[in-house]
Amino acid sequence: MLVAGVDCSTQSTKVVLCHAEDGTVIGTGSALHPDGTECDPRAWWDALLAAGRGLLDRADAVGVAAQQHGMVAVDEAGRVVRPAILWNDTRSAGQADELIAEFGGPGEWARRTGSVPTASFTVTKLRWMAEHEPANAGRTSMVMLPHDWLTWQLGLKEEEGGASRPVTDRGDASGTGYFSPADANWLPSLAKAALGREVEVPRVAAPSEVVGQAWWGASLSAGTGDNMGAALGLGLGDGDVVVSVGTSGTAFAVTPAGPADPTGAVAGFADATGRFLPLVCTLNAARVLTVTARLLDVDAGTLSALALAARPGAGGLTLLPYLDGERTPNRPGAAGVLSGLTTANATRENLARAAVEGVLCGLADAMDHLIAAGVQPRRVLLIGGGARSEAVRALAPGILGTAVAVPEAAEYVAIGAARQAAWALAPGREPPPWPAPPSAGYQAEPVPWVREKYAALRDATAP
Repeated sequence: MLVAGVDCSTQSTKVVLCHAEDGTVIGTGSALHPDGTECDPRAWWDALLAAGRGLLDRADAVGVAAQQHGMVAVDEAGRVVRPAILWNDTRSAGQADELIAEFGGPGEWARRTGSVPTASFTVTKLRWMAEHEPANAGRTSMVMLPHDWLTWQLGLKEEEGGASRPVTDRGDASGTGYFSPADANWLPSLAKAALGREVEVPRVAAPSEVVGQAWWGASLSAGTGDNMGAALGLGLGDGDVVVSVGTSGTAFAVTPAGPADPTGAVAGFADATGRFLPLVCTLNAARVLTVTARLLDVDAGTLSALALAARPGAGGLTLLPYLDGERTPNRPGAAGVLSGLTTANATRENLARAAVEGVLCGLADAMDHLIAAGVQPRRVLLIGGGARSEAVRALAPGILGTAVAVPEAAEYVAIGAARQAAWALAPGREPPPWPAPPSAGYQAEPVPWVREKYAALRDATAP
């Protein structure tokens, strides 16, 4: 039997077709999304159809994993009310502060929802819409997440045997800001307070549940968020910590109990299997490298070579890579800072090195937050588009302070969604035991002084 997995990320949709028994990938497709921090969901649908051409209709089951937090508001007829506001949109930072203050402060939010909301969380986007677009807020009957909406679109109409209403899973729901991961229940009072009126939410499906049927007859699994999908695709076990260098940077692990971090640094998400996925997210990761390469008028491979040609510490240059604001630390209005520039160190090599070091230092901070929340790393996995850079791979162990394993390049979010689909075909207590991907190991001498000068700049620029 064949299963398909979908990864609807910020920048593109990827589809993989796998054997349900062991996860062997036999086909892939992809299609780009429009750039920006909001998007018409129909663009995701068009990309899904393009990426899945010749793949989806061969699948016996399909799972969708997608970018977390995005607000998809629909009216009573199921029509999209406005373009979805995405996770990386920081316009609702003020509304996050309002909501935190209204409901007892950060500690109370962490206790109730597992997380302290930032501008990324769906609940803050609802409040922004209520304040700035009251007509759209008034038309909104239900709020979905990107994966909820796409799964709903894939399903047949109710009278044809499909799902009667949109569904989600506890993993993706845990990123809304109005769901309790510990109790697996919605918190409708928080959604109502944000939007100013009651609003419907999707049904929360069980991890291995079949939630409907696609138009060609395939079973639909519950789907999940992208980070939860990656955890499934990698087959994370106890003590595995993932550091992902994608559009955003993330550090996360699968744990039996969820944290409730009152500082807000660690989001106490649920995973896609019934456990938890404590996660720290930075807004700025691989795109920092892309922008630096553009500034130097080089490609990604040349940027990597330039960075490796410079000495640790980039000759005294330090880049604080908050190019699009930042989520950890919570500085939505921040900008990037390049410090220590002199006539002696103003070289292409040092700028390239400073960019790679800056991204990795931010992710090292993220790992520190996980450890402070009780995660005990046994193994660190480095994934994401940015991890294809040899400079990122080579520098990561020195800055993270530990050896890293780099799994072979693959679409792990989509593979995780496919694994969930295979689980729906053969429900059990655990997902099917697909083999772990092969990986390459990297080691380096720790360079604590690089992190120290980064931390000094980070703290000196704190508001």
